[in-house]
Amino acid sequence: MTLLSRPAAARCASTLMSKGGCATLPIPPRGAAGRAGPGALATWLSLLLAALLAALLAALLAAAPAAAAPAGGELLRERIEALRKFGDPRLGAGDAQARALIAGLYEARGFAALWDDPARVRALLRAIDDSATHGLDPRDYHAQALAQPLAAGDARAAVERELLLTDALMRLAYHLHFGKVDPRTLQPSWNLARTLAGADPAAGLARLATAPDPGATLAALAPTLPGYTGLRRVLAGLREAERRGGWPAVPAGPRLALGDHGARVAALRARLIASGDLPPAAAGAAAAADAEFDAALDAAVRRFQARHGLEADGVVGRATLAALNLPLAARIDQVRANLERLRWVARDLVGDHLKVDIAGFEASLWLDGREAWRSRVIVGRGYRRTPEFRSTMEYLVLNPEWVVPPTILREDVLPRVLRDRGYLARQGMRLVDRGGRVVSPDAVDWDAVRAQPGAFAYRIVQAPGADNALGRIRFMAPNEHLVFLHDTPARELFERPVRAFSSGCIRVERPLELAELLLADAERWPLAQIAAALDEGRTRTLQVRRRVPLLLLYHTARAGEDDRAEFRSDLYRRDPPIVRALAAPFRYAPVARR
Repeated sequence: MTLLSRPAAARCASTLMSKGGCATLPIPPRGAAGRAGPGALATWLSLLLAALLAALLAALLAAAPAAAAPAGGELLRERIEALRKFGDPRLGAGDAQARALIAGLYEARGFAALWDDPARVRALLRAIDDSATHGLDPRDYHAQALAQPLAAGDARAAVERELLLTDALMRLAYHLHFGKVDPRTLQPSWNLARTLAGADPAAGLARLATAPDPGATLAALAPTLPGYTGLRRVLAGLREAERRGGWPAVPAGPRLALGDHGARVAALRARLIASGDLPPAAAGAAAAADAEFDAALDAAVRRFQARHGLEADGVVGRATLAALNLPLAARIDQVRANLERLRWVARDLVGDHLKVDIAGFEASLWLDGREAWRSRVIVGRGYRRTPEFRSTMEYLVLNPEWVVPPTILREDVLPRVLRDRGYLARQGMRLVDRGGRVVSPDAVDWDAVRAQPGAFAYRIVQAPGADNALGRIRFMAPNEHLVFLHDTPARELFERPVRAFSSGCIRVERPLELAELLLADAERWPLAQIAAALDEGRTRTLQVRRRVPLLLLYHTARAGEDDRAEFRSDLYRRDPPIVRALAAPFRYAPVARR
């Protein structure tokens, strides 16, 4: 049986109605006796039945409700026009340019919907849920609104959901690629660029929004650095520990060490078992004597201390106890802050570069995708903080002089000179006037300097030598902060676990090896030749062949080689502002095209 199409049924019904219904059908022909023949009657009845069925079908089709309207079309056009005219605080995070990107995307598509494929919607919703594994908050991507069921046939609600999905996609892409927080609002010294690498924002959004699998496309925008993926695994492990009830606390009291006994030792053992620092085998062997501080517990304490940047002496003193009892939620926030930091700098940590980790007190040089050099470093004190910024290595100075910087001159050197006139001579320092002439200290009115230190009109310069504050090499990457890397005569300070002793510059433990790698001239400047030039004592400036980026960064959490969490003290208290900003409402920050 062949069903009539809706237009055909409608035409048939219209014909019947316009001609008086069934009475307009042809009268069946009559036979010789005046009666209709059996064949003609059967044909007439068939025509009548077909006409009645067609009329019924047309009536049913006319009365049936229309299918649910797609999110595109006129309603979407009206909504986009309203978005351009009036805005919407939920879309574009309050940013006019972001709203214009969304509107332009739909205008270029002729207001066709993007999210009419349920599989693509599910993929995006999974990516939103997965944002938590990056230390982000799914609520920033309309997770709660998008979780609400959509009423059948509600075309306007479908349009709103369409726009929320697009806005969520754009926000999450931005956060995974650049980070949610604008570091320039937290670090005035920050000069690492956010760039689209020449890409057109509208074209990029269109490609992202039409990708067959938006989840996979979003995942590709996140950093691929091993340090980032490892830190995500650390975050997952900490959250699992939190679901299991967290870590037990160790009660306050006197320090604990090998040979001690008591309830606090038992609590310490339980704490280290919970965090995995005390292996299950060692824990089981000591179960009968869990209140004794034995060799296995001593080793576990040392492992914990090493992971947290503490002196690994096996003694649970004040600093170790504080690290043990830091709430698990605080460690989770610490990891989230450092994942955000890596999103800020991921594009800068590719290719050759020299990185200084301020909070980690170490520096590393990366060449051809591998770590070519690593060194312990000393950074600025809490009140003379080393800034975070990017520059480029340009030259180094062998046997440098040291021109005392203004802050150190005002706060350190001048007060010492005023107390002790012999200080300058003992430190190999001289006074130099504005014309470059050396001035005798006896020619200075020190009483006037004491009364008005700001009027001191001389530079203080320390000659090269074993006691020079810069040591024997200075590495120059010009910057407005007057911060550079250099050698130091105070070698013993590198043995300290917390190495914040400078006035902002970075003191390097292994400067000769770094100089050899940066000069990259095996014939003229092998390590032995550099050492010989230093022994000459003459000041020399050498341009480096490897003009690598210098990155001064700050990381308080990372994944170790076995994906065990490693933490460092938040020396400058830079983590809490990031955590607060991650919880605050989001606003787009400007991104350079190149």
